[in-house]
Amino acid sequence: MLIMAPSDENECRQMLYTGHQYIGPAAVRYPRGKGPGAVINQQMTALPIGQGLIKRQGHTVALLGFGSMVHTALAAADVLDATVADMRFIKPLDTALIEELTKQHALLVTIEENALAGGAGSAVNEWLLQNDYQIPVLNLGLPDLFMAHGRVPEMLAGVGLDRDGIIDAVRNKLARCKLLTRAGSFPAGI
Repeated sequence: MLIMAPSDENECRQMLYTGHQYIGPAAVRYPRGKGPGAVINQQMTALPIGQGLIKRQGHTVALLGFGSMVHTALAAADVLDATVADMRFIKPLDTALIEELTKQHALLVTIEENALAGGAGSAVNEWLLQNDYQIPVLNLGLPDLFMAHGRVPEMLAGVGLDRDGIIDAVRNKLARCKLLTRAGSFPAGI
């Protein structure tokens, strides 16, 4: 089964085309609400299956964004000087990209607008464990409880999935993991 999570309107369009071309079951998971206003590429192009993209190169922390959370991750990354990966595929995961990020960073953070239990972050955790990677991981997503309806930005902020919530969660995780410099401060930018 192919499961894709677009970060914007153009990526959604290309993923729908990719799913249509795919031999087997395919799903595109997108949240309600508006997209960020991406420029639409009129040419339909099937995406390379299971391949994410680096959207921003940073240091110490890698934010693995799934779907709509990529743009929020980019906003947080500007403050944290973090790397941001648009994972694009939940199934199959881009394990080569995860491996590369693991080797270059001290903390991996998965960010998804989905339940944490059994979500994309859980799949990343399982892959890391199966392949004996020893790296701190922070999974950010929706809690496993009923969410009252409301305006999407307010709902996401309420569960820490806005820019400031992500920044706070990353800083708290870094402090708990004692990933501080010798001078007792966070690495540059954090």
